[in-house]
Amino acid sequence: MARSRLLPDNFTLTLIAVVATATLLPAQGQVAVAFSWITNIAISLLFFLHGAKLSRSAVIAGAGHWRLHLLIFICTFGLFPLLGLALKPVLLPMVGPELYAGFLYVCVLPATVQSAIAFASLARGNIPAAICSAASSLVGIFITPVLVALLMGVHSDGSSTIEAIRKISIQLLLPFIAGQIARRWIGDWVNRNKGWLKNVDQGSILLVVYTAFSSAVIGGLWQQVPPLKLLGVMFGCGLLLALALLVAHQLGKWLGFNLEDRITILFCGSKKSLATGVPMAQVLFAGSSIGVLILPLMLFHQIQLMVCAVLAQRYAKRPELPHLTSPGEASARS
Repeated sequence: MARSRLLPDNFTLTLIAVVATATLLPAQGQVAVAFSWITNIAISLLFFLHGAKLSRSAVIAGAGHWRLHLLIFICTFGLFPLLGLALKPVLLPMVGPELYAGFLYVCVLPATVQSAIAFASLARGNIPAAICSAASSLVGIFITPVLVALLMGVHSDGSSTIEAIRKISIQLLLPFIAGQIARRWIGDWVNRNKGWLKNVDQGSILLVVYTAFSSAVIGGLWQQVPPLKLLGVMFGCGLLLALALLVAHQLGKWLGFNLEDRITILFCGSKKSLATGVPMAQVLFAGSSIGVLILPLMLFHQIQLMVCAVLAQRYAKRPELPHLTSPGEASARS
């Protein structure tokens, strides 16, 4: 029997089940320590496989479109933080300071890699450029800690930001580089097993969510986030995403990008990475409960997937048009 479009996907259902498990059976004591070690190993493996999966030839093919990449970069690390600050009068009274900090954290994160490429492909956008936009995830390893320090004040004398970059580089960047180096030997195997390797991707997220929520539940998470605040977080995530999509779409149009490029800008410049954001929170906010902090990220991730899936399907239904080369013709393809 075909799954109803109204039902969440399997990963979303699993994520809900993990949160429920952490609520009823949180990891404590030595079990929590063991889960922490397993989680760190899974995260490093995740980024190693990202490095092994990413085709350098595909990245090079889209790397020359610097105007598009610059706009995606500005949307990811400029537009979102501005929106987060602009929405403070709305969000802060609605959700409180801790959850508002979670919204700011969402705003400073890198964009997604796999889902942005998948949606751009489904919507028949500029696929090589979408693949190349994965570079923002690498740049975000260095930019996100700085933005966290500027917007959220998570630093004392600047040493914590440097330490965060060092830890993130060791845990995330070095495995990615190792994966790129190993691609010549394992690249074919990785490409043949993309379906199976997806389990590593999702499994690492589920592990981090379980350990984070276990710690948060023990610290009284659900006493801090009553149902009314949860609705406020959902509303805030929807509002933030709607504004980001609207501005990214209009910027692409005003700057004269053709439709394929605008599709790529829309999906790569309006999304935030759960896969990168959760492990980065583990490093950036070490020693504190991150369960409340990552709650807006988890909800934003699910909302962006559902909304972008609908948008991609609508773009995919447009009729095929002959290839147009002149700037005037290209800008008219809308």
